Amino acid sequence: MKYTLNSKSLTDIKADCLVVSVPEKGDWPASTSAADAALNGLLKDLQKNGDISGKAGSTLMLPLANQPWKRLLVVGSGSESPQQPAAFRKMLNAAIGRLKDSPAKHALIALADNEVEDRDEAWKVSLIARITEEQQYSFNGFKSKAASKPALDRITVAASANDKTLKAALATGEAVGHGMSFTRDLGNTPPNVCHPSWLAEQAQALAKEHDVIKTEVLDEKQMKKLGMNSLLSVSAGSAQPAKLIIMEYRGGKAKDKPHVLVGKGITFDTGGISLKPGEAMDEMKYDMCGAASVFGAMRAIAEIKPAINVVGIVASAENMPGGNATRPGDIVTSMSGQTIEILNTDAEGRLVLCDALTYAGKYDPESVVDIATLTGACIIALGKEATGLFSNNEEVADRLLTSGQKTCDRAWQLPIWDEYQAQLDSNFADMQNIGGRPAGSITAACFLSRFTRDYRWAHLDIAGTAWLSGKEKGATGRPVPLLVDYLLSHVN
Repeated sequence: MKYTLNSKSLTDIKADCLVVSVPEKGDWPASTSAADAALNGLLKDLQKNGDISGKAGSTLMLPLANQPWKRLLVVGSGSESPQQPAAFRKMLNAAIGRLKDSPAKHALIALADNEVEDRDEAWKVSLIARITEEQQYSFNGFKSKAASKPALDRITVAASANDKTLKAALATGEAVGHGMSFTRDLGNTPPNVCHPSWLAEQAQALAKEHDVIKTEVLDEKQMKKLGMNSLLSVSAGSAQPAKLIIMEYRGGKAKDKPHVLVGKGITFDTGGISLKPGEAMDEMKYDMCGAASVFGAMRAIAEIKPAINVVGIVASAENMPGGNATRPGDIVTSMSGQTIEILNTDAEGRLVLCDALTYAGKYDPESVVDIATLTGACIIALGKEATGLFSNNEEVADRLLTSGQKTCDRAWQLPIWDEYQAQLDSNFADMQNIGGRPAGSITAACFLSRFTRDYRWAHLDIAGTAWLSGKEKGATGRPVPLLVDYLLSHVN
């Protein structure tokens, strides 16, 4: 997709389709009024006659003649004025969704002058590019017949100016969209293809594509030497060897401490010896979506090139019930030296993450954020709307919450009070890897907190937000928008 800004009058810009919005009631945006004037009051007549309701997300496409635009798409902006950010996003999804089903190749989107509560024009411009990338996404590489591609390949965003700020916002939105698509591609790839070694190859390809990224891959022999016995206990039953993947972006000063993202990369999770039920087990290919979001965020950062240092670490393994698989009751010594009694091999995400979090300490990080499809309990607590957030530092937590609100990729903070730690007590080791049914997401975070005492850390449980089930099954690309905004919030 090609994106440009244009601050000229709408009638001076040729396009296959002009996109404007109409509210249910109240004043129209200036761009809509300008289009209506050029069309001799057509929009007012259509609204008066009930052809345009203005209902949030409603669309009407009209062919035009003798105009700079071959057709006009009117999208309803709802009854609220100003719009809430979520309503603006809903409107964009409806508009771009309608566009991609049309024959229009070049769209002129005049929606950035809609008034949105507590949001500036740069935010709206950025979201237009990101939503376009989200809506254009498809995953058809494994179908025998190639799917037809949408005609849309060019977007012009009508804006008040064509300045550096708005250009940067447009580029950021596009980069985040690219990162989300990369994350979705990795998540949707079947597990017979997407295994730890394949993920490592994707990291190496990313470094080859973007020379600002440096990639290193540690194999099982190297991890064994480092004492990563907890991580290696997960891959023990699989024919696929585990990999620790490190991607570095150095855009800041050499002395600047990096922000580290750590992703859970379980490319398929059978549960191991603690075998999962068969129903919907195919969706356990998405158990590497935390890792996929690290890949997506690193790709976006590589495109944006901010003045910041970022390290992405992916702990990748396949959890299988083989003859060498870890048994419930086994005790392992983690890289930190702490011992873990493994009571349930299906609580494996925390076992790979704890060693990766210990490894992250070598970078003397400014902050560490781990991202993982960690607990079904988080879905029970927060559903599919919000990511679970846990942290040992309120400034880090507040920044993540703010980024979630800003990007419409929201998180909700839960506690990790010391009182919960007792649920992890073991008779035979320093800790056990499960804390029972009560507060399952919290005790999982408490487990991770024991490996992050030396730095500022947050944990994002994306079990409910990383993918959709049913008819719309597929990876969502979350929380790439949240992560990228969090990282960019530290620039300057």
